[in-house]
Amino acid sequence: MDPLQKAQIMTEEDLNRTYLRFAHQFLESYEDPTRLAIVGMQTRGVYIGRRIVEVIKQEFDIDIDFGVLDVTFYRDDFRSKLKMPEVQITEIPFDLYDRDIMLVDDVLYTGRTVRSAMDALMAYGRPRKIQFCCMVDRGHRELPVAADFTGIYVPTHENEEIRVKVQEFDGEDAVYLVDMEEDI
Repeated sequence: MDPLQKAQIMTEEDLNRTYLRFAHQFLESYEDPTRLAIVGMQTRGVYIGRRIVEVIKQEFDIDIDFGVLDVTFYRDDFRSKLKMPEVQITEIPFDLYDRDIMLVDDVLYTGRTVRSAMDALMAYGRPRKIQFCCMVDRGHRELPVAADFTGIYVPTHENEEIRVKVQEFDGEDAVYLVDMEEDI
């Protein structure tokens, strides 16, 4: 284990079970899920969202529209950061009007990224409803934001961080609690 990692919170098996649970939860309120679309937030939320879309296809034989959202320019700290932000792709290949959007991200922390994502979505159209799903809720909210669907709640200290890793980006599927005091 990496010396910065304090604990492994979720294994690949845990994550796969959570993707399946999310797929069931996302669909359970729909007789006809054609109104539902999943939008993964850059970076790891994209991979998590795609996994859920794949599970829905495999388990239910339903094709769900999928989009990718980068919130860089919608962040409230965009101009205050010293380094140049890394802007990534936004691709929403469907009309948002009157759709039920499920925003997906890896970690919910202060709530500011989710607020930014809602602003970004509204710039692309007017969804009927927006819900939010995260793999890990670590607490420490600064805005009144809550996840509609959560993989796991892990209360953290301010000097800790949650790192969700996905095979496609990180080379492994796992969730770790990391001590930030040593990560300088």
